[in-house]
Amino acid sequence: MVPTTLDLIRRGAAQHGPRTALSFNGRSLSFAEVDALSARLAHALRARGAEPGTRIALLVNNSLYSVPLDFACVKAALNRVPLNARLSLPEHVRMLQDTGCRLLVFGADLAERAAALREALPGLDCHGLDASLPGGTDLIAAAAQQPARDPDLQVSADDVILTLFTSGTTGTLKAAQHTQGSYAAICRNVLLNLLPATPDDAMLHAASLIHASGVFVLPFWLRGGRTVILPGFEPESFLAAIERERATAINLVPTMLQMLVETPAMATCKVDALRYVIYGASPMPRPVIERAMALWGQHRFWQYYGQTEVPLCLAVLRPEDHHGERLGACGQPAIEVEVRLLDESGHDVPPGQPGEIAVRAPSAVAGYHAAPELTAETFKPDGWVLTRDVGVFDEHGFLFLKDRTSDMIVSGGYNVYPREVEEALLAHPAVRECAVVGLPDDKWVEAVTAVVALAPGNAESDALAAELIAHVAARLASYKKPRRVIFTEQIPKTAVGKLNRRALRDRLRAASDPPA
Repeated sequence: MVPTTLDLIRRGAAQHGPRTALSFNGRSLSFAEVDALSARLAHALRARGAEPGTRIALLVNNSLYSVPLDFACVKAALNRVPLNARLSLPEHVRMLQDTGCRLLVFGADLAERAAALREALPGLDCHGLDASLPGGTDLIAAAAQQPARDPDLQVSADDVILTLFTSGTTGTLKAAQHTQGSYAAICRNVLLNLLPATPDDAMLHAASLIHASGVFVLPFWLRGGRTVILPGFEPESFLAAIERERATAINLVPTMLQMLVETPAMATCKVDALRYVIYGASPMPRPVIERAMALWGQHRFWQYYGQTEVPLCLAVLRPEDHHGERLGACGQPAIEVEVRLLDESGHDVPPGQPGEIAVRAPSAVAGYHAAPELTAETFKPDGWVLTRDVGVFDEHGFLFLKDRTSDMIVSGGYNVYPREVEEALLAHPAVRECAVVGLPDDKWVEAVTAVVALAPGNAESDALAAELIAHVAARLASYKKPRRVIFTEQIPKTAVGKLNRRALRDRLRAASDPPA
């Protein structure tokens, strides 16, 4: 029998009812209270026409309602589509159109964006949490009138419960589909490979719960641990929360850890309860992890390598392996995960040779929404998933990432796709052609860098560079804007006339390297 996510939610509620499950901004909910609220919300959503299988968009920042709302969607057999609140209005519109969402749930702090989406998409049904728009409903108020028992619905392990947008390594906007079974398998993956959560554990969340941070909620729920949610990440308040909440586990992207080590309070933060400092999402600069270990001790640090398509841990670098050259590895293959390295023909490469990383695991998604060709390219019939990352194993079975098979930029833990930024730049009348690459950066790991050839009649200047950055920021999420603009006469091309980003990136990196 394959357990479902609904099974695990019900099991945690039954076993840990009176214990504190969630905390946010001084408010707490017990396991029993989360269970009841999620059941009431499930009925409230069904009363507004959300039938089993309906895709429902969630525009919600971290809050006390984040987990009850997710659980409500599972209980109502809905397919939730989280929207990153940092994205632009046009990006949100496209996501809603691509997935066919006609129902949106929004947090009170995002009511203005919800109203803009309803204006852009007439007929979008919008309901708030402690908020409402004209003609819409406050779901929290409506839930109070609903029963506290789960809807009487049958679910199967193959039911899709989460459609999560990721541009992946191809730069193509796509939405990975998690099922009742695959999301339950993520829970098992975390418990087996990272931390065997207990009732004495408390995990502090500052990153958005719609990303990797959110997958830790269900393991803690199942084992009776406490989930402490912050509205966002600010180094000093985060360190204060570690002490105040006696957090035993935290999850960080490299940029967050970089900000912490630059904060004097990290050196004096009381971390006697903290046992797991988990990090991933992008490569960790070695100076950052070395400084962090010097302050808090090597024994606390765990790195994972994973993808949205196969969360969370494909490989894990355990604390005892955080030393020497192994700090450049992403770890050894996780339990229940198979890893192969393939050549361009799809055959296994010889030992010690680099190849594309292919993985097989129970947590793999059920393909991409409405993208059969892309699904066929990535997900093979025998269960193997092609990651488009290139890696090599050393003689001890540690996996080292060598390169990506695309030009994706990882900046501050977020994926940035050059073509999207280039298209925004090309909409400016001063830009004749451009290319966007990632260059090494101490804070962001990779800084989004735009190389621009100007149209006739325009002169390069600092003012124009700032104008181009602002132009992109007005059209895309802030983290996608260029950190730097470099003006040039010509953009390098391949033999067939395509932008040669790799050659450009290599040239710029070589120019920035200090002389030997």
